Amino acid sequence: MSGEVGHESPALRGAACIQAYLPLLGHGPGVYRMLNDRSEVLYVGKARDLRARVSNYARATGHSARIARMIAETASMMFLSTRTETEALLLEQNLIKQLKPRYNVLLRDDKSFPYILLPKDHAFPQLRKHRGRRATKGSYFGPFASAGAVNRTLNQLQRVFLLRNCTDSVFNARTRPCLLYQIKRCSAPCVGYISEGEYAALVADAERFLSGKSTKIQAQLAEEMGKAAEAMEFERAAALRDRIRALTNVQQSQGINPRAVPEADVIALHLEKGQACVQVFFIRANQSWGNRDFYPATGAGAEEPEILEAFIAQFYDGKEPPRLVLLSHEIENPDLMAELLASRAGRKVEIAVPRRGEKAELVENAARNAREALAMRMASSAAQGRLLEGLAEAFGLDAPPARVEVFDNSHIQGSDAVGAMIVAGPDGFIKSQYRKFNIRGEALTPGDDFGMMKEVLTRRFARLLKEDPDRAGETWPDLLLIDGGAGQISAVAGIMADLGVDDIPVVGVAKGVDRDAGKEEFHRPGQRAFALRHNDPVLYFVQRLRDEAHRFAIGTHRAKRAKSVSASPLDEIPGVGPGRKRALLAHFGSAKAVARAGLSDLQAVDGISAALAQVIHDTLNAR
Repeated sequence: MSGEVGHESPALRGAACIQAYLPLLGHGPGVYRMLNDRSEVLYVGKARDLRARVSNYARATGHSARIARMIAETASMMFLSTRTETEALLLEQNLIKQLKPRYNVLLRDDKSFPYILLPKDHAFPQLRKHRGRRATKGSYFGPFASAGAVNRTLNQLQRVFLLRNCTDSVFNARTRPCLLYQIKRCSAPCVGYISEGEYAALVADAERFLSGKSTKIQAQLAEEMGKAAEAMEFERAAALRDRIRALTNVQQSQGINPRAVPEADVIALHLEKGQACVQVFFIRANQSWGNRDFYPATGAGAEEPEILEAFIAQFYDGKEPPRLVLLSHEIENPDLMAELLASRAGRKVEIAVPRRGEKAELVENAARNAREALAMRMASSAAQGRLLEGLAEAFGLDAPPARVEVFDNSHIQGSDAVGAMIVAGPDGFIKSQYRKFNIRGEALTPGDDFGMMKEVLTRRFARLLKEDPDRAGETWPDLLLIDGGAGQISAVAGIMADLGVDDIPVVGVAKGVDRDAGKEEFHRPGQRAFALRHNDPVLYFVQRLRDEAHRFAIGTHRAKRAKSVSASPLDEIPGVGPGRKRALLAHFGSAKAVARAGLSDLQAVDGISAALAQVIHDTLNAR
């Protein structure tokens, strides 16, 4: 990749500014950035021929309204030349992800997808859900659209293949079969009810099923059932019959099972009134493994080909593409995109827009889902907008809030205290913006809710002031809701004044008479408390916000408490990671037994050197 071209062009704006850069540009591939007069990146684009591409923007006419607005705002540009167009596409996507320009299409949900894992590091492998890096050796099947889709499939597979789902520690500690064996969902390898060879055959069957070879498994099970019946092994024949029925139920519940499409992602876009919904269906092993909808930002008015191409490039960043990607619309550079996906997959990837047959039916089904999902989202957004307008009217705000932050605390007599913040806006709850705060104040009196709220708000707004002092971003709230009454809201107002952000409206939500829902009182600094009528939709909206904050705070507190309960003194010893911790506990049985052990006993454990044994002994006996 060659060097970067500067971006100073002080006196010019719009098409004239862009025209001034043309003499500096060559005809090779590269990436360009368009910036406004505040040096904010408006747009990142790629080009096979930088000069030819940029010259299009220098024309005075012939642009869509979106491009014309972008050109008019352009005060400077930046350029990076690359060796190939594919390299330019990769660089463009990296910059879009990093800079999030206003006029680019942005995928706002980049969470990983779950898989099913059959490990190869155990004689009796556990069938389990997996998400993230593939560090464990084994067979991975997926992706699945959601954790729910994986859990349903795992539940069905247990009935068919009787593979264990318990952890290795539970497996090693069992002396009698668990309930899953009693309800015929596990073969109880933990207590030797099945041999290693027989279990391996079940694992092989499960792998064949997840690879799309279920009909062969059914035929094999039917043959075994017939032989068992002939041999008058009626109990075994009945068990095989139950497995065949379970396998049939799995196939029927899969929904769309394409016969001619063994592996594909079906991606369909519906665009309406400037909003877009993309539906992705996952087809693996001739089975549908669920679907998920996405709502990318459309870059202030991009059309279908640009939206879909940008979505594909961003969606497969860090995800392995399948051998076939079926689309609802043509994209601008299908050959280039196929080359990019092939480089990420390490094999050929085909991109197609089918017009007839089963593939076209799959795309039409995905498009219908995209259309219906967007209609529901738009209706929900309209209702949410009306509620935010009602919130503004009820609390005397200048305008409907675009971002509402709700705070709550949770603890048990001051222990394992946490603060929680949830966020809501025009599109509903924004769960990616939720935050939890482990209460750190050592001087706090146990159960001091005022002190905990002060710490949470101080940390929240100190960070905002540091990261966005000009309030140019979208992370500053328009309204704060606090779970509490007059005393709580007075304390919060003082905290906000000390931080210098006392221009953000703050409302306290307190339970009213007898603490009954529906009788809530609302408190604002320096004003009398008031209530909303019992059937007011805004009251129900505030209750939902408060209950969501309470749910998130309670869940965060329980997770922290569970972690502290399961904590071990071994966690704090330098050089003792998860592997050595497991080895020590397996050898001695408990952390207390490790603490009582002598140096020679510690050194007898695999992975524990003389020096580390001394560190373990000294650390545990210094308590």
